[in-house]
Amino acid sequence: MDIVRCWRDVPANLKGAALAIGNFDGVHRGHQEVLNAAIKLAKQEGRRSGAVVFEPHPREFFAPDTPFFRLTPLPLKLELLQALGLDQTYVIPFDQALASLSAEAFATEVVVKGFGASHVVVGHDFSFGKGRTGTTEGLASLGRALGFGVDVVAPVGAHGATFSSSRIREHLRQGETREAADQLGYWWRVRGRVEAGAGRGKGLGFPTLNLKLAPGQAVRHGIYAMRIDVDGHSHPAAGYVGSRPTFGEGDPMLETYLLDFAGDLYGKEVDAEFVAFLRPDQTFATPEALSMQMREDCDKTRAILAKLDENDPTLRFPLARALAKSF
Repeated sequence: MDIVRCWRDVPANLKGAALAIGNFDGVHRGHQEVLNAAIKLAKQEGRRSGAVVFEPHPREFFAPDTPFFRLTPLPLKLELLQALGLDQTYVIPFDQALASLSAEAFATEVVVKGFGASHVVVGHDFSFGKGRTGTTEGLASLGRALGFGVDVVAPVGAHGATFSSSRIREHLRQGETREAADQLGYWWRVRGRVEAGAGRGKGLGFPTLNLKLAPGQAVRHGIYAMRIDVDGHSHPAAGYVGSRPTFGEGDPMLETYLLDFAGDLYGKEVDAEFVAFLRPDQTFATPEALSMQMREDCDKTRAILAKLDENDPTLRFPLARALAKSF
């Protein structure tokens, strides 16, 4: 997949695509409908398919001092977009110049002059331009005037609820990993580089991998059954998110203990999949009491992941199958 990090001076061979436009945080099942519609149109017209995403996320631009719970930082988002089969993605700097463009100027300068888009596909709740004044109806009108097609994808959902990045964030704040996965179409994951910790887990008989959580990643604190993907292999793990109250408060971290694994992963980049929430964070009177509870947590994790290996519910979704093939 080609990645273009500008909207001016785009190479001629990358212009003229059918483009899905949006923030696509999470690349959830609703987003996938929009993206797949662009891919289908591109095939019908013999053109390239692409996505347009904005970096940073507009919420981070307008409120830089307020931590924002991003479901998919840019590197992971790009991998998800590639897994869907897109030919190219525009990563557009969301800055004051872009934020100041009116809806008409965005369509004229960015969509037409910048991308040379043949067709644009957006979700039902898409808005654009300064003050988010541009609507889907306005985009269709601009498309007719400026010479590009516009398709608006209707709301997509299940069980009476529309798929939504905001709803997925709320599920994760509550530790509802399966509900989040049902909307995402894959197990939610975080990515990070393994750091050296204080060594307390090793002293308790459970050496852990330590990952910093990005600011705003407000997943519920507690114990999880997880899978850790590293170097093309997936490993079962028990994970902890929290600030280690038994040893005094600190910054929230993700600590994972890989079951039946021996090796040095310091400095490695890993993906940690959140499969099931086991219990809330709590304080223990002694390290020995914590160690006893950790053994119980690991036993529960083994049982949950053994059943998951037999029947992973996310594998009914195309994106989860594509991700599984990559590990």
